[in-house]
Amino acid sequence: MITRRNFAVASAAVLLSACTRPVAKPATPPPHPPVKPAAPAVPFLPMPDFYGAITDEPYPIPAVPPGVVPPHLWRQEVVNPFPDEPPGTIIVDPDAGMLHLLETKDRAMRYGAGTGRAAFAWSGDARLQFRRKWPRWKVPDEMIARRPELEPYSVANGGMEPGPGNPLGARALYLFQNGEDTLYRIHGAYEPEYLGKAVSSGCVRLLDQDAIDLYRRARHGATVRVLPSTLPATLSA
Repeated sequence: MITRRNFAVASAAVLLSACTRPVAKPATPPPHPPVKPAAPAVPFLPMPDFYGAITDEPYPIPAVPPGVVPPHLWRQEVVNPFPDEPPGTIIVDPDAGMLHLLETKDRAMRYGAGTGRAAFAWSGDARLQFRRKWPRWKVPDEMIARRPELEPYSVANGGMEPGPGNPLGARALYLFQNGEDTLYRIHGAYEPEYLGKAVSSGCVRLLDQDAIDLYRRARHGATVRVLPSTLPATLSA
């Protein structure tokens, strides 16, 4: 028999249970993925001493900073890859971004080189007609037609004074074909980030330190051969 008291107690229990939400068990957090240790920084190889700053020239030449020029483009003596060519020949491989000066049948000096981009690339044989230390830059008329702002440095105006800012750098080797100036040069520059790339208007660029070294070794009247590029124009521009 349900008494009034039992009914009241039961009703209170129902109401209490209706207002009370069950306590949810705390969710188990997902496991964290294992933390991979940071890869150790790859140290830059120190540059050879001959790429240090040069202070005994008429104008200062900065050191080549580490980590910019890959080691395979550093100046080095290598096995002569062109043993059938006469010693003294200079051979430029634009696709590899390298210049070889053939010393003997067996040995050659190899330099990293920047070469002409697709629209201005050239190939063939030329003659090393003469060399200059700290040359003036005399801008050809065809370049002035593309870049009129270079008019102050035209041949007629005497060119640009040597020194920092002159695109020909510390040394220049002048290339002729059939007795005529090709207007192309092998020259120095302080642009290590472009070494091994096709970026110039047809000239062959070396680091200033390498241009000075090549100037000392190159022979007057030597054959300079620029190999044709086999890369698509879109890759060599």
